[in-house]
Amino acid sequence: MSLLPLILGLLAAFAPLAIDMYLPALPEMAMALGSDSGGAQLTIASYFVGMGLGQLIYGPLTDRFGRRPPLFVGVGLFLLASLACALAQTLPQMVALRFVQALGGCAGMVVARAVVRDVAHLRDPVRLMGRLMLIMGVAPILAPFMGGLLSAWLGWRAIFIFLALFAAAALLLVALLLPETHAPERRLRQRPRAILAAYAALLADGRFLRPGLASGCAIAGMFAYIAGSPAVFMEVHGIAPGQYGIWFGINAAGIIAGSQASGWLAERWGREVVFTRMLRAMAVAALGLVIATWLGQGFAVIFLCLFAYIAMLGVVLPLGTVLGMAHFAALAGTASALLGTLQFGLGGLAGAVLGAWHDASGLPMAVVILGCSVMANLAWRR
Repeated sequence: MSLLPLILGLLAAFAPLAIDMYLPALPEMAMALGSDSGGAQLTIASYFVGMGLGQLIYGPLTDRFGRRPPLFVGVGLFLLASLACALAQTLPQMVALRFVQALGGCAGMVVARAVVRDVAHLRDPVRLMGRLMLIMGVAPILAPFMGGLLSAWLGWRAIFIFLALFAAAALLLVALLLPETHAPERRLRQRPRAILAAYAALLADGRFLRPGLASGCAIAGMFAYIAGSPAVFMEVHGIAPGQYGIWFGINAAGIIAGSQASGWLAERWGREVVFTRMLRAMAVAALGLVIATWLGQGFAVIFLCLFAYIAMLGVVLPLGTVLGMAHFAALAGTASALLGTLQFGLGGLAGAVLGAWHDASGLPMAVVILGCSVMANLAWRR
């Protein structure tokens, strides 16, 4: 079981790798497919749609057939779709294939969260989720750098070949080292109507909905940061393009540090107490970001507020996941899927708001982050 965090972390890393790795190659890819950078952004949007919808499918499947069979199907689909992406000739083909790739890749996220719930009686789930986030946090740091190197050396199609090889390695690790954690006697044989009823029951249960919405709104603030920070850092504050990755990496290191501290903090003060305090502190950091932006403060102050928000998110996410799934052992896969859909859906909504409200300042990003943190606190409030 010592390799369990590594295997689950690799499975959960499919999303950040597939999203971040090819970003440096978007202009080259767009030109090769006869489009422009704006059109290439559709391949990102289609991936997020696939991530959100796919998790709703895999959740009930993992509760019905166990964790491993749906995982083999999903990772296999990701592998094949990645190879097809490397061969795509037009933008519409790439948009469709990225959707299929996401439908496969999201299986790893669903199963990783469900397995954490399955083994909660054997291991501290908060610490295990924190270790997952350690691996997931490293992926956004390394992915753009690796993608840029592959694109420069071998062309943008090599990135998708790498993703296919990554999926093949994950399949091998799962086959050899990941045990089935959902016993046959605990599996649910549900009809489609029963599955919909299970989702409705989860949404109606405050024990799931409160931490699910709170963590989803909190992570939506990070989506706003990811979408808005390139313009804010480089255009508003004059950060050189070559240095953007360094600052982005520092914030990613912050979320890693927060995730590793989450277990210790929860053990010392209790999960709900730490979750509450971190959500409030994130709102304070977001308010500071808005005030600093409004007053025209320098980059150092802006970055410090962002770093505080992102680092505390590293504590909130594992706690929110564990709290949301704690009472639903029999529905761990379904709960995991719905939790992921909430997070990606709210994150996509925050990105859409930020895209619609765009000006030459950093204020839209700051206000959207503050709005997300306020909604997170309202969702969690008893």
